[in-house]
Amino acid sequence: MDKILDRTTLKDKLDELRAQGKKIAFTNGCFDILHVGHVRYLREAKKTADVLVLALNSDSSVRSIKGEKRPVVGEQERAEIMAALEFIDFVTIFPEPTPLELINLLQPDVLLKGGDWPEEKVVGREEIRTWGGRVAIIPEIEGKSTTNIVEKIKSLYGSDK
Repeated sequence: MDKILDRTTLKDKLDELRAQGKKIAFTNGCFDILHVGHVRYLREAKKTADVLVLALNSDSSVRSIKGEKRPVVGEQERAEIMAALEFIDFVTIFPEPTPLELINLLQPDVLLKGGDWPEEKVVGREEIRTWGGRVAIIPEIEGKSTTNIVEKIKSLYGSDK
């Protein structure tokens, strides 16, 4: 079964799973250059529900957030890498600046973000409560970030060449 789905197919699949009594968790991000912080975060995220959906920022969305030099890894490759992780059930790519439209469409039971996000800044926090869902914040893994990896590479091999 393919784990990388467009939003319409994903909604249909989640509706089927929900009808079977499954709880759906949703998280999102760029996930550019997978690192141990991502892996630990996603492993914990999976513990919050039966099904974990990862919404991946498209390349254009990443550029709007992180700048013109990002992402380092393209969206199709990032999606394939994320789908290969056993604790991720589905991956979908979204082009919007935030996942709000997708959250409203999929209506997950749990909306997850890392500890670097205070709950009051989590996109979709108000909306998820309208259908009885909740927000969960997973503690950040200090010092583990794609930005830190990029900076280390630049310092080792020369910056901006």
